[in-house]
Amino acid sequence: MGTPAMKSVHNRLHRIDAAIWTMIGLIAIIVLASSAIGPFRIDWASFRAAAIAGFLLCVAGRFYTTVRIDSRAASALICTAQLVAFAAVGAPLSYIAASAALPLWDQSFTAWDSRLGLDWMALLATMNNYPSFHWIFGVAYLSFAPQSITVVLALAGTGRILRLRVYLFSFVLAALVTIAISAVLPAQGVWGHMQLISENYAITPITRELHLPIFHGLRDGTFRHLVAQGAEGIITFPSLHAAVGVLFIIAMWPVKYLRWLALSLNVTMIVATPVDGGHYFTDVIAGVVVATLCWIAAARTFGMASETMPERLATIPDPPSIVPEAVSESETARRLESA
Repeated sequence: MGTPAMKSVHNRLHRIDAAIWTMIGLIAIIVLASSAIGPFRIDWASFRAAAIAGFLLCVAGRFYTTVRIDSRAASALICTAQLVAFAAVGAPLSYIAASAALPLWDQSFTAWDSRLGLDWMALLATMNNYPSFHWIFGVAYLSFAPQSITVVLALAGTGRILRLRVYLFSFVLAALVTIAISAVLPAQGVWGHMQLISENYAITPITRELHLPIFHGLRDGTFRHLVAQGAEGIITFPSLHAAVGVLFIIAMWPVKYLRWLALSLNVTMIVATPVDGGHYFTDVIAGVVVATLCWIAAARTFGMASETMPERLATIPDPPSIVPEAVSESETARRLESA
């Protein structure tokens, strides 16, 4: 298996994979139970694409784990499968959480923003003054899903497969924390609370009031469908966009040629989150805190407590090939002469 250090890293990889799959499995059980013994109905067709993709990715990952050994390819495939599976069950879990229908906290979040001296309408006015530049923020905000996969491929491709697992565990943990908090401190978001209409903006924000029918339907019992593909983002506090934006930056920082792109793109995404995501500034701050704590917890739990950890422990080389290396013509001639 290699050196003791490599064995230690392999053991940590197995532990993190087991933890991630366990969390996904437990969420799936909750979703199934909410349909079997609860009021919800599962839209099975919306899970079909995720189920097929996840299965094929796992089969391919198993091939590169046991047959044609390639730790980077295996990690890319398995972690993508985990991401797809979690997205499929995580969205329905957020719907179930919202159905708790606890009192809304929009008024409190607005007050907290005011105490911090942060003016949401002033930010909207600034974006309204420069509508031709708003597309940059829109693109950054919509980069959430593509970046989730890109980070997996980048970390796997550069051999940072332990860091990849820590990133993915942090991602899942941050999402679960935001879902749990949103159930206890629910909010409909700025667009619904301030009752903004198209006359209030010259730009075209990404979300606006699109999620409100589902959010309020979950709260009053008129909407009881659980979907994977096509689910609306209904979490306001903390902001999952802000949380994952921070995780993208941290995860990609050691990748020399991508770190500054990741930093600029995700800072832009976080800045776009209040207006394009309909979030209070408080949501964004809370999301940043959640992401930071989740990364620290994952890193310490699985042996990456410090950014100064030697890169050789965060990167596992593929096993040496059993096929002899080709010998150049000059080397062959030299050997014949010596013989």
